[in-house]
Amino acid sequence: MRTALGVLTALVIAAPLAAQARAGDPTTQVKGTGKMPASWQMRFDPTPAGRPAPTPDQVVFEKVDGGFNFTSGPAAIYYNPKDMGKGEYAVSATFSQKKSVGHEAYGIFIGGKNLQDSTQTYIYFVIKPCRSRGDCKEAGAQLGEALVSQRQSDGKPVALVPTAHSDLVQADDPTDGHATNKLLIHVAADSIHFVLNDKLFKAVAKSDLHGATTDGQAGIRINHNINVKVDWKGVD
Repeated sequence: MRTALGVLTALVIAAPLAAQARAGDPTTQVKGTGKMPASWQMRFDPTPAGRPAPTPDQVVFEKVDGGFNFTSGPAAIYYNPKDMGKGEYAVSATFSQKKSVGHEAYGIFIGGKNLQDSTQTYIYFVIKPCRSRGDCKEAGAQLGEALVSQRQSDGKPVALVPTAHSDLVQADDPTDGHATNKLLIHVAADSIHFVLNDKLFKAVAKSDLHGATTDGQAGIRINHNINVKVDWKGVD
């Protein structure tokens, strides 16, 4: 009887802990140096209540031949102050992963302001070469999703184009999970064009933005637990 009660008690305790693990987005432990390429800065996503704030040595961000290599760690944005967009302009980058990054996303952002405090704002375009839920190798599943969202303050971002499957995404290769995707944001006079692998994914009218403007900092967004090489073209 005591053994049975002990097992039952352990299961009762373990159940909420397991639920907590599923409810959050666990971060792979990465040991970095805390250093970044010259002039680059970073900003982690807001930390949920009760969790320790992440530190720069929990990601690897290094310059490599032809671009940058990222290994995360917590989700963050990365930017160089020289990459400022104003008026009509374009921002682009090519992302190359050697293996699946699971359900996580990566991409680019524009219109960044106040990026180091609680009034931060920016508009971001990210893709998931796998998909939000399930096994990336599940037979018959549609892989490849894209999202356009707007962050205002440290609150929950507002979706401008909700997460949805897109055939434009180069999805995980079925053999080893590698994928390469080019993302571009073109800011026109009255609209923003989100281009994926040289084809239009969506266009959003500037009048649909929630009080934001497209002028501002441009950069790279890397979510949790990702290893990817980025060929950053910056602002054109």
